[in-house]
Amino acid sequence: MNTDPIDSPRAPEPVGAYPHARKAGGLLFLSGVGPRTRGSKAIPGVTLDKSGAVADYDVEAQCRACFDNIRAILEDAGGSWDDIIDVLAFLTDIPRDFETYNRVYAEYFTGEGNPNPARTTIEVARLPQGGDAPIAVELKVIAIARD
Repeated sequence: MNTDPIDSPRAPEPVGAYPHARKAGGLLFLSGVGPRTRGSKAIPGVTLDKSGAVADYDVEAQCRACFDNIRAILEDAGGSWDDIIDVLAFLTDIPRDFETYNRVYAEYFTGEGNPNPARTTIEVARLPQGGDAPIAVELKVIAIARD
């Protein structure tokens, strides 16, 4: 079975030793996708105080950046947004962020022409930094692999 790694030239560089995705058994498994932009360690929507600590963050900006990064990986793997069959979301503060995440998710995944994948959302204590400030959301996606 071919399980060649997929590396997107448009998605942010992984923060560890892993590819953006792998194809196996007709499926495309994306590694966890955060909100960074390629070539930058800055996290969209994060406001730092004078000491460099996080003063606030905009989970909507982070969600949109994650979705854009996922789209880039899918397209660079030869697929499309419509190929998504499962989304696992990690949020660091569900009471604060779930409503916003859910609203932005609905823009990308419901309605005519959008996929309606299976979905799970869980809260975690923290996510890998990989940038100038902690991220508040990361997504793990499974999609149909196009040959």
